Amino acid sequence: MTTIKQIFQNFGPEYIQRFGDTMPGDHRKVIDAIINCRTNHYGATIYTCKECGHAHIVYRSCGNRHCPNCQHHKARQWLDKQIKRQLPGHHFMITFTVPQQIRRFIRSNQRICYSALFRASSDTMKNLANDPKHIGGDLPGFFGVLHTWGRQLQYHPHIHYIVPGGALSKEDHKWHPSRIDFYLPVKAMSIIFKAKFRDAMKKSHLYTQIPSQVWEQSFNVNCQAVGSSERSIKYLAPYVFKIAISDYRIVNVKNRRVSFKYKKSKSNRWRTMHLNVMEFMRRYLQHVLPTGFMKIRYFGFLNPNCAVSMKKISSLIQIAFGLLFKVPATEIKPLKPPTCSHCGGNLIYRASILAFRVLPAGAG
Repeated sequence: MTTIKQIFQNFGPEYIQRFGDTMPGDHRKVIDAIINCRTNHYGATIYTCKECGHAHIVYRSCGNRHCPNCQHHKARQWLDKQIKRQLPGHHFMITFTVPQQIRRFIRSNQRICYSALFRASSDTMKNLANDPKHIGGDLPGFFGVLHTWGRQLQYHPHIHYIVPGGALSKEDHKWHPSRIDFYLPVKAMSIIFKAKFRDAMKKSHLYTQIPSQVWEQSFNVNCQAVGSSERSIKYLAPYVFKIAISDYRIVNVKNRRVSFKYKKSKSNRWRTMHLNVMEFMRRYLQHVLPTGFMKIRYFGFLNPNCAVSMKKISSLIQIAFGLLFKVPATEIKPLKPPTCSHCGGNLIYRASILAFRVLPAGAG
């Protein structure tokens, strides 16, 4: 099976030679990381088998968040943490997207625009949730995840939010639940979201660079009831640390063309797309985030700095529904320890060989 790593190993140097003078530095770093991931470039970890004593050398991964080989462990850790923090009651997934006409502008101003998308969308929900006509709570809580890709690797920036169905009121210190099938009006969210994003562009002095017809388009907002917190978190977890495309979708690479499979929205049938290898890498790299940019953000009572504890919020939700119930415990299966390929025995960690030094077991 052809992997993304192999594609970049075979064609990455050519891509750098062709576009190196104009490509962002972050893109060059990602190419280097993918090519050198799990090679001696990043050092190695040494194990010995507890049973047969055979030595094993495992090359270290690059750790880059855009590498297809390096995010599985982080995703599992995140899922475990969120499951432990889950709240009772109903939840929603709310997605904020922008018109196609503005996407190229956003891609050219990623750091400013991505932050503006987070601020505009989160402030929209906060403002409407505080309105007595809707929920009437001034402290909602939710977290959002930025995605920038579509199913065919096209550039499509949008933010998914997981939102508990209600908000806390600091005035009466009660939980104000939303309807089970309705959180906030999407038409109102769309209008406010667009206005707040437009204000952010004016404040950043980028407004004049945006085509005027953009403001005649709708900024789409979708709200979907997803039931329990566990269900919504598990739905989103695979996407939190996911990169634009995974190895299993690569069909083959022939005659400098990459074939990969995808599904259209609301369809379970696999289709195949064919791209020139240079175009495939270009589409992949356009989803590289600015260095240090946080693609997952927590708001309201889900913000770690909130003075109101999650235990308090959970209790208020239960009181609001007039009954006490436990959030179902969900066990995340632990990762299997590494085993010996010769006899199947457990491996014992001995040392890590880094680029410039060796760390023995128990050091550092």
